[in-house]
Amino acid sequence: MRPGGERPPRRSGGSPPPPLLRRTFQPGDPRKRIKVGGAIIVVILLLFAGRLTQIQGIDADTYAEAAANLRMQTIDIPTLRGQITDADGNPFALSMEVRTVFVDPEEVAEDERDQLVDELVTRFDLEEEEVAAKVDATPSRYQVVVNKVPPGEWQELRDLGLAGVGAEVDYERVYPEETGAADLVGFVGSEGHGLEGLEGYMDSTLAGEAGKRQVEVGQDGTQIPMAGGLVREPEAGQDVRLTLDRDLQWYTQQALADRVEELDAEAGSVVVSNKEGEILAMADYPTYSQTDIADSGPEEWSNGAVASTFEPGSTNKVITVAAALEEGETTPDTVYTVPYALQYFDQTFRNSTNNGTQRLTVNGIMAESSNVGTIKIADQVGAPVLHRYMTDFGLGQPTGLALPGEEAGVLTDPDDWWGTQLPSVSIGHGLSVNAVQMASVYATIANGGVRVEPSLISGTVDPEGEFTPADTPERERVISQETAEQLQLMLEAVTSDEGTAPQARIDGYRVAGKTGTANRIDPETGRYDEGGYTATFAGFAPADDPELVVQVVLHNPQGTYYGGEAAGPVFNDIMSFALKTFKVPPTDEEAPAIRLNEDEEGDGGGEG
Repeated sequence: MRPGGERPPRRSGGSPPPPLLRRTFQPGDPRKRIKVGGAIIVVILLLFAGRLTQIQGIDADTYAEAAANLRMQTIDIPTLRGQITDADGNPFALSMEVRTVFVDPEEVAEDERDQLVDELVTRFDLEEEEVAAKVDATPSRYQVVVNKVPPGEWQELRDLGLAGVGAEVDYERVYPEETGAADLVGFVGSEGHGLEGLEGYMDSTLAGEAGKRQVEVGQDGTQIPMAGGLVREPEAGQDVRLTLDRDLQWYTQQALADRVEELDAEAGSVVVSNKEGEILAMADYPTYSQTDIADSGPEEWSNGAVASTFEPGSTNKVITVAAALEEGETTPDTVYTVPYALQYFDQTFRNSTNNGTQRLTVNGIMAESSNVGTIKIADQVGAPVLHRYMTDFGLGQPTGLALPGEEAGVLTDPDDWWGTQLPSVSIGHGLSVNAVQMASVYATIANGGVRVEPSLISGTVDPEGEFTPADTPERERVISQETAEQLQLMLEAVTSDEGTAPQARIDGYRVAGKTGTANRIDPETGRYDEGGYTATFAGFAPADDPELVVQVVLHNPQGTYYGGEAAGPVFNDIMSFALKTFKVPPTDEEAPAIRLNEDEEGDGGGEG
């Protein structure tokens, strides 16, 4: 209304605005908005205050511990790995204490900085720029300068009293040079765990248990070893004591390598044991240096004594004859008519030498290594019985050594033998073995017919020096004492002038053994005609009172490939050394005469 009570005139054609619109666009009360905003701020501040009270007061210890845990880590403390030794404790592998030298750049004194860099460069033959970069690294509390420092060298550096340099205990795996056991012992990797050979197979025993320590982690992620505390002491590993003799192992490896290189053979293996099956030496070629793993590969690392299989050839004939004698099918003096060749189904079997038709005793068949004579004996035995004896002697099954890469060979079930398989298997073809298996066959005969499962590990020694022997190997009588003694005499005849291996004779000792020459299958073509030969010799001495067994295998020797000529001299060399090493007394009595053919005196024992 106007002054005086008059109403203002209405606008023509208009109407008053709706009440709702008038309220919406009216300016609000500023005092009310300030009150609401202030209340919200107070609530937020109260929430922050409550949270801070909880963190700094009620849960202060919990959060402090969590913060500390973010800076702390638990790391392993290296432990001493157990040794691998021979039977007398001489090491094939051991761990030496060394130092990891590091610097803490924050602790390095400015006036000693140049001297520290110079000492590290000079003493450890390092690059100056690299050392200087580590000494000056920021932000950092831990920079490794050099590993595997001998304790004495670290002591000399520490005695200088330079600030900011420290060292941690570590261990380096060492393999004494010229042991000749690389293929058997194996090696460890950069993390200190076994990768090949016994190092890998016995890793859980050798490794021990690492200790635990807490360290603080700096802002740059590096560890500060001075800031932590010991959580658990490291536990040293156990030593593994083998049945090997270190000197014999070295000599065996050298003799084998010399012969393989002389005959330009592809490879070779030698196993030396006593008659109780304890392995005294196990050599293989080619081999490698455990201090230069990068210069070798799986072919060199493989332990051929158990990993390489071959057809045993005539060394397998001893099982055929053993089965016939034990089953009463023949006697050592039984005479057989032995032609040069024998037709068997669609295949012709021949003797290695054409001596025409002969009248040989079983003794003579063994001495001359007659294929035809052995096949005639096998016909009397039959496939099921022959297979059973081969299995009892340890063929076609693991040796019991459980070494990495072991191959059990192939010995098919007799129900699957057909045609010419019986004669082939009887003379050592159509099956495969490894060197340890054949050494065990001859150890069984040397042991009077009792087979003792081959063994390599004598026991373990704990950090306190207490020896725990390995489990006793299984024993089983395979043939009688009488049959074993008959075979011993037959095998002794092999090394006579009438036999196939006079090269194996040793002055002063009676020696028994058997030659073997077998075709090899070419791995690329799968055929015999291009695979070359495998030359073997297995035997024991003294023949009259056996103590030691030697099995020699040469894969594809060139030029000279017959077992007696190629492998016999290696047997002679290694057995001679072994007899001296173990102080086996010479033989007093000469070998008794045995009847080799019908023309010689004695009871013929019937016609075979």
